[in-house]
Amino acid sequence: QVQLVESGGGSVQPGGSLRLSCAASGSNYRTYTMGWYRQAPGKQRELVAIITSGGITNYADSVKGRFTITRDNAKNTVSLQMNGLQPEDTAVYFCNFRNFVNYWGQGAQVTVST
Repeated sequence: QVQLVESGGGSVQPGGSLRLSCAASGSNYRTYTMGWYRQAPGKQRELVAIITSGGITNYADSVKGRFTITRDNAKNTVSLQMNGLQPEDTAVYFCNFRNFVNYWGQGAQVTVST
């Protein structure tokens, strides 16, 4: 059974940084698109960033220039570097691996407040 384990969540002040990581069990996810989604209380889940098997990235407009998604196929990981965090970034962040099937991490809380 495939498991995705997230780490790196926490609480920071506005302007701070966090790095989320997500590691998948198994041996080969090279063909998968990997991504990060987030869901704030009372709001719908939204796409934050994705990175394809070929390394092509796409970001939500709200995080462009502040967040960077990377992947390491040898380690079966995807990471999200978050800089210049703002209160509106507060949410539970979920990693996702997708091709014909769709796997999700357990969620990591990110809180940005004074």
